[in-house]
Amino acid sequence: MSLTVLAPGPLTTVQDEGRPGQAALGIGRSGVADRASARLANRLVGNPPDAAVLEVTLGGLAVRARTDLLVVTTGARCPGSPHDAPTLLRAGAELRLGVPAAGLRTYLAVRGGIAVPPVLGSRATDVLAGLGPAVVAAGDVLPVGVPAAPLPGVDLAAVPDPSGDDLTVALLPGPRADWFGEAGWTALTGQRWTVTSESNRVGLRLDGVPLERLRAGELPSEGMVRGALQVPPSGTPVLFLADHPVTGGYPVIGYVTDADVDRCAQLRPGQGLVLRGSAGQSKG
Repeated sequence: MSLTVLAPGPLTTVQDEGRPGQAALGIGRSGVADRASARLANRLVGNPPDAAVLEVTLGGLAVRARTDLLVVTTGARCPGSPHDAPTLLRAGAELRLGVPAAGLRTYLAVRGGIAVPPVLGSRATDVLAGLGPAVVAAGDVLPVGVPAAPLPGVDLAAVPDPSGDDLTVALLPGPRADWFGEAGWTALTGQRWTVTSESNRVGLRLDGVPLERLRAGELPSEGMVRGALQVPPSGTPVLFLADHPVTGGYPVIGYVTDADVDRCAQLRPGQGLVLRGSAGQSKG
């Protein structure tokens, strides 16, 4: 069983839940950017949560089934596919995803999972480290695995689509919040940040009124995690996503929780992000 890629769109990668627990070896976790959407896709076709899926950025993917396959899309809703609803793609039939009206990343799950060879225990493509399968390209033939569990019998998952509106998420103080003090924390949480076009799977680069440090100098490299909000010398934060570096030397002012990072992974350039933290949280 397999899928033939006719067109990959702007960026399509194979992703699963990544490579956890290997940061001490210099290996990042990577994996799907919106974990909730990918897990939902796998559940709807009876796959285990860590089965590999296709992560499609801004639509444009076209595939052809070489055998009958049960497929589903979740995340950003693309024209051309029944969304959040498993559908049978007959042998020789094509699935073409249009550009979503809102949201950035769509997940295509196939019953049995995308069965490309794993690298260091995962089928995830880490675009920063260059680990895992190559970025999906036209002409690729993607093998599909053997189903391992019964179907859940769900025709439609009633979940909301990503929104094109500004997103508000909760922010917890990070280990270097004191580098910015109460004034910096208030500036961070009191304005609307704009997602820039330099954003990718590594992180969201934000634009707004720059934050001012209370301390000069740099830090020795420290461990970085998904959801860390790092502030480079420009004063405009970067919110780390799935392919974040394992270490970094700029101060981390705060953290966004995993569930909210999923939502942030659906933000497009130009959308607004508001980071909400309680007064006095900054440890400044």
